[in-house]
Amino acid sequence: MSSKARPCGRLLVLTLAAVLGCGGGGDGEGGGAIPATQKDYVVFAWNDLGMHCLNPTYDTAVLLPPYNTVWAQVVRRGDPPQIVTSGLTADYRILDNTYSDGKTDSYGGDFGQFWDNVQALFGVTLAPNTGLNLEDPEVHNGLSGQMLLKGDHFQVNGIPVTPVKDSGTWNPYQVAEITIKSGGTIVGQARATVPTSDEINCQRCHGDNAFQDILQTHDEDMGTTLVASIPVLCAECHGSPALNTVGAGSSGMYLSQAIHGFHSDRGAACLDCHPGATTKCNRSLAHMGDAGQLYDGNCKTCHGTMQQVALSIGNGSRTPWVDEPKCVTCHTGVPDLDTGDLLYRNDQGHGNLYCAVCHHSPHAMYPSREASDNWQPLHYQDSSKTIGSCGVCHENSRGEGSEEFDEEHAGPGGRPTACRVCHTQVSANTTAWPHAFRWRAR
Repeated sequence: MSSKARPCGRLLVLTLAAVLGCGGGGDGEGGGAIPATQKDYVVFAWNDLGMHCLNPTYDTAVLLPPYNTVWAQVVRRGDPPQIVTSGLTADYRILDNTYSDGKTDSYGGDFGQFWDNVQALFGVTLAPNTGLNLEDPEVHNGLSGQMLLKGDHFQVNGIPVTPVKDSGTWNPYQVAEITIKSGGTIVGQARATVPTSDEINCQRCHGDNAFQDILQTHDEDMGTTLVASIPVLCAECHGSPALNTVGAGSSGMYLSQAIHGFHSDRGAACLDCHPGATTKCNRSLAHMGDAGQLYDGNCKTCHGTMQQVALSIGNGSRTPWVDEPKCVTCHTGVPDLDTGDLLYRNDQGHGNLYCAVCHHSPHAMYPSREASDNWQPLHYQDSSKTIGSCGVCHENSRGEGSEEFDEEHAGPGGRPTACRVCHTQVSANTTAWPHAFRWRAR
């Protein structure tokens, strides 16, 4: 793979002022931002992980396929608001990106190789520009189509999106437009970042032909014959729950344990593999750490060091992709933040909305460094902060922005008892709101 610069179409790292001050685009209907108070339905959409990685090539060693997943939840505004799915359909499309097969990038990515080798790697045959689906194996989605109804939300799994637009511009932060219809009429739209990066920097240590060198080194150290068996899916022997494999695999060692353990004392950085020096997949401003941690992405604060990751898997205390850091570990004193056995991305809170509805995707919690991540809060409450304006969903609220609750109910001259209309207990620590509320049955 070449190490020459990518032809990025825009400045990837935005200033804080730009992030907070730019509303970006319209509602997908040709107009400017439409506040939630003027809507009957509000659509919330998000990527399940906040960053998906994919291989740049698929003819040698393969870690991950092109695979992206988007969820959406629809709220009918009212008093009270309701999560709705009945009678609705959800369509999606990747903006300015209609195909993946045949695309390349200046970093050495050749994404058409995925469809050339998908049978050998994953044991399935796929039509070009359709993807794997680990949840619904008979459904193969493209870069546009219809989302499936999954109980209280809509979902599309395995979008085979690459970080290259139809114009040839490399951009790891692609954007999906979600359109909700009732009886064929559009009732709501939203945009969500669909992140995907091939910025796996193995050549930093393994040279220009990095994947070949990795397999050759593995053969020399472990007595395998991988070079003679290309293309090789690493998860074939090293279990990877990210790809729905069961257990640690025939090698007896999970892929995450093998990679983190092997590189823990070799000077590798988190963003060498979890993209990357340009992409910097963790872009939540509140979770980026200080300037000295930016190149590491502040990964260690939540996930620990590479050695700690490997040891925690090796001693059986956690399973990769299944047991992950919890919000309550850092945000102490608020028991409601403990998601228990559920991951943050699968848990629900206020009004049975998913945590990501108000806070957004893991690694991209509001406010984000990337303008596309902030599309929904900017449109619904004119602020890129966590969605906290009651009026976004509640028709009986003034809906005057994310500061409304603080101004109306807290501090001198406020309404210190008004909270008890809905809540039986309210913490005096306003920074813990709304999770410190104790809901009253009504």
